[in-house]
Amino acid sequence: MDDRTWTKVTARGKTEDLEALCAVMCLVDPGLMIEDYSDFSLCGMYGELADEKILCADRTRVSVSLFVPPEKPLPERLSFLRERFAAAGLDVTLDCENLCEEDWAEGWKKYYKPVRVGRLSIVPAWEDYTPAPGEVIVRMDPGMAFGTGTHETTRLCLRLIEEEIRGGEKVLDVGCGSGILSIAAAKLGASLCRAYDIDPVAVGVARANVADAGVRDVVCGESDLLAGVDRSVAPYDFAVANIVADILRRMLPDTGALLRPGARLALSGIIAERADEIAALLPPAGFREVRRVEENDWVALLCERL
Repeated sequence: MDDRTWTKVTARGKTEDLEALCAVMCLVDPGLMIEDYSDFSLCGMYGELADEKILCADRTRVSVSLFVPPEKPLPERLSFLRERFAAAGLDVTLDCENLCEEDWAEGWKKYYKPVRVGRLSIVPAWEDYTPAPGEVIVRMDPGMAFGTGTHETTRLCLRLIEEEIRGGEKVLDVGCGSGILSIAAAKLGASLCRAYDIDPVAVGVARANVADAGVRDVVCGESDLLAGVDRSVAPYDFAVANIVADILRRMLPDTGALLRPGARLALSGIIAERADEIAALLPPAGFREVRRVEENDWVALLCERL
């Protein structure tokens, strides 16, 4: 792998100066990384899990970073930025950090190979692949979103989807990542899928994958779990949530209202030692456990709406 040393240039300033900071930094490179925790709140609908760094961050300061490749002259850029910040009257500190480039954007692809789950085969978008008779192909380019089919939690969900979708179902996908589960459900005959993620990057990736897959009536949108779910097409016949146990337990009490009696719910992202804990929450939420599937240290629960 051809490693190169880039320079990360970070401008730190007051939160109220964020727009001006970005305007100046964009004159050097429009690809910026912004760290701004001033609007962060622990009062989300379900109490998202927060990194300790975010919890302890200074809400009065922001950081804006850009990345200078080794072939570009760094001193000129630093001098330019200092002059522009001074001219704008901004109180800014500039820091530089050397970064060794590992070309992950392309290099990771050689480790991503087709994954077979029952009738389903998850195939990298860039790979030539000839399907066997009866094989259902889902081509994926996950980009920066979770969901290639290689992780145990995703495979467990795909297994349950492959077993449960018979055709004509209305499907709800919470925490959709790359969109892989909704696309698989649509390929297996679901009549419509509504897929949601709190991360706008994931939603963009999912929409692109849906378009490339050519599946019908799969709509992806931003939502804090169930807050933004399309209720106009409820009740749903099947729902899937591949998240983590702490978030699943917060979501469960509100989930039944979106599903018809007898509908199936697949819960994944559960480490084995917490499976019984999540299963115990099902009856109070209006569900019963149908069965559980396991792979390595991960468990997925298939549940039925009572």
